[in-house]
Amino acid sequence: MITKGRGLLIVISGPSGAGKGTICKRFMEKNKDVMLSVSATTRSPRVGEVEGINYFFMSKEQFVEKIESNDFLEYAEVYDNYYGTPKSNVEEMLQSGNDVILEIDIQGALKVKENTREGVFVFILPPSMEELKQRIINRGSETNESLMKRFKSAYKEINFISKYNYAVVNDKVEIAVEKLEAIISAEKCRVDRIKDSILDSKEGIIHEQLYD
Repeated sequence: MITKGRGLLIVISGPSGAGKGTICKRFMEKNKDVMLSVSATTRSPRVGEVEGINYFFMSKEQFVEKIESNDFLEYAEVYDNYYGTPKSNVEEMLQSGNDVILEIDIQGALKVKENTREGVFVFILPPSMEELKQRIINRGSETNESLMKRFKSAYKEINFISKYNYAVVNDKVEIAVEKLEAIISAEKCRVDRIKDSILDSKEGIIHEQLYD
């Protein structure tokens, strides 16, 4: 029997409005054994937010200490608060054989790629730029100025698609989730990922064949 190996780090990102959050939420509902990476932040908890579930909340001093000890796969400062992905937390889950979803913006994903050799990078695309614009409008939270800013940013962000391993068009959420599941299944069959566990179990397989 082939032993369970190290889990997969699945990094999912895409332009605002592409629907990466919706896809990740539906994927997690269908795949209960997959873990979701929890970010750290220096901002104060909002009502209903739970430590270790929504975020790891810490002071700026604690966050800076972790930066200095290289304990983040990526981090950024946004509106005077820090946000980052704790390396030790992700590593612990992967070592336990759990697959880990990291939903993150494009700049953060590129930093993760710089800081680790592993990772399956998936870029979520809208069916069209017109559809992307409509999705942002439908949120009802954008002024004309901020809408155009987001739309121009999306055009620039799509240029980074060549940095990713896979692209999934989010036309229908269920189909997009099925494609994500297929990507992960294919990655788990790659020889360079499973060869060690095959070699480790080879003697046991031969033993079973001889004595069956």
